[in-house]
Amino acid sequence: MIDDQLARAHRNNIQRYRHLLQTRLTEFERQFVERRLSEEQSKLEILVSSCSSKVHRDQSDSLDTCDSFGISCRDG
Repeated sequence: MIDDQLARAHRNNIQRYRHLLQTRLTEFERQFVERRLSEEQSKLEILVSSCSSKVHRDQSDSLDTCDSFGISCRDG
């Protein structure tokens, strides 16, 4: 449940930062938003990787916990 909420928050932030990058920003603001976007993407990747590790460790075919993130946890 907490992983789902974290993933949703990261996805929302990523979407918000991408939208901001389409607006008029000073160079300083643009650099800040790009840095935050990169950080959010990295955090989401770590969360997804963690989910993937749990799935492989459990050797379960069920991806219910990953499906709630809206992304596939299977490799390949």
